[in-house]
Amino acid sequence: MNFTIRKAEKCDADDISKLFVEMLCTIHGTTDEQGYDEGYLDKYFLGTGDLIFIAESEDRIIGFLSVEVHNDPQDYIYLDDFSVTERYRDLGIGTALLRKAEDYASNIGMPAILLHVEKTNTQAFGLYRRIGFREFRDDGTRILLVKDL
Repeated sequence: MNFTIRKAEKCDADDISKLFVEMLCTIHGTTDEQGYDEGYLDKYFLGTGDLIFIAESEDRIIGFLSVEVHNDPQDYIYLDDFSVTERYRDLGIGTALLRKAEDYASNIGMPAILLHVEKTNTQAFGLYRRIGFREFRDDGTRILLVKDL
């Protein structure tokens, strides 16, 4: 499977939004989910540190990972929305996106990466543990994970 990872651009927003809806449908076991509010993704295209990495294959966006830089009260990267379209799962794309976020965090001097995982999403939880994330806090239906860099 050939794919590339790059930083998303504003023109990718519609495809990212479609993957976001697919992710929500998978998590919630529904077929009727709403996407992002109008303009929500704009913050990732301003050059302020927050960004989205996308995975592409044959000029089609097949996965994405949004990365937010936090500096208060501590420095860390928070991985927010993360999805690989169902047809392309279990091919290493998610791992590659996570590694790209780790490289980014290291390059800008961040000491840790945090993310939430739904307790019911055992496949994602297994992936995060395999690449070095550990449980930090139980947040009810989700678990906050951390990886020190």
